[in-house]
Amino acid sequence: MFVTVSLAGTLFFDVGVGAARPKVLLYLLLTMAPFALVAPVLGPFLDRTRGGRRLMVAAAMGGRAILCLLMANQVDSPLLYPLAFGALVLSKGQSVAKSALVPAVVDSHDELVLANSRLAIVAVLGATAAAPIAALVLKLAGAPWVLRTGSLVFLFGTVCAFGIPRAKRVGSGETVDERDALHARSIVIAGTAMGLLRSVVGFFTFFAAFALKRSHEPAWVFGLVLFASAAGNGLGTLISPLLRKKVREEWMLAGALLVPAFPLVFAARDYGRVSLVAAAATVAAATACGRVAFDSLLQRDGAETVRGRAFARFETRFQLVWVAGGVGAVLFPGGGRGGIFVVAVVLLFAGLSYVGAFRRAAPRNARPSLPPPG
Repeated sequence: MFVTVSLAGTLFFDVGVGAARPKVLLYLLLTMAPFALVAPVLGPFLDRTRGGRRLMVAAAMGGRAILCLLMANQVDSPLLYPLAFGALVLSKGQSVAKSALVPAVVDSHDELVLANSRLAIVAVLGATAAAPIAALVLKLAGAPWVLRTGSLVFLFGTVCAFGIPRAKRVGSGETVDERDALHARSIVIAGTAMGLLRSVVGFFTFFAAFALKRSHEPAWVFGLVLFASAAGNGLGTLISPLLRKKVREEWMLAGALLVPAFPLVFAARDYGRVSLVAAAATVAAATACGRVAFDSLLQRDGAETVRGRAFARFETRFQLVWVAGGVGAVLFPGGGRGGIFVVAVVLLFAGLSYVGAFRRAAPRNARPSLPPPG
């Protein structure tokens, strides 16, 4: 959150709409590049080393602490972009390692949704607490000191990371059965559905930002939209374990796509500040619930020894479609209700398609049997 606030102040709020557009596009393109390393390099490393996932979290924290200090001295320099790229690589590597580690700290697959939900709640609470502090530091001391403060948070996280348990098993090269497990129809169609949801999030995030900037809205409106997103994120995270007691992960993901489509149609009709705030909360809640459901489904049906590679691959795809959605929003002609209506239509189409796909695939969703670890 500290890094996000500092970059937002530098790339977006300090310039006009015309100047912000190319800077944001460059930032979006840079966010794709880290996955050239995460998927083929970091994924196998996480799986083949017992302490690799824990080491990745610690290294990501320590590396970003150093990069924040370097970025603080380059906020007005072109060097900010390669430094931000390095921070993004480490951020995505940590995200993959965290997801791959979750099954190591639960007793059964039935607890995966609860564990993922708790981790998401911690993230929401941390971001909610950090946002006003970072904004205050930005206003009083500027972006460099926001980054310096963030480096202290990363240093604390580095120390905490060494308390994470090691993985129970170590993977080697992918076997045929493990590769088949990652290509199980339940995982493939869920990944496609989650990818569409992530593209909607990317589109709406930047669409809302430019719509508000184009309308010359005051800073408190931006803050209100961010607060609504955080509240929606928290709500989606809280209700996920409750939903899992009633329905499977597949139905949770379908609901994350379908449910927000209907209020978004009405928000498009009565376009304005209230509509944007309501849409932000709705999309955030759906995304949080959908992400918990997808992570739990992949942890449930995917082989443990290739879990790091699996999350790396899906994170790569999700980031690509998120960037594609963001680029579409930056280039979207004009603003207004059309953008919200597009979001609603895409969600409705994705939700109905996913329901049909996983219902047809239900008899074949059984996970391939894997040989015992050798």
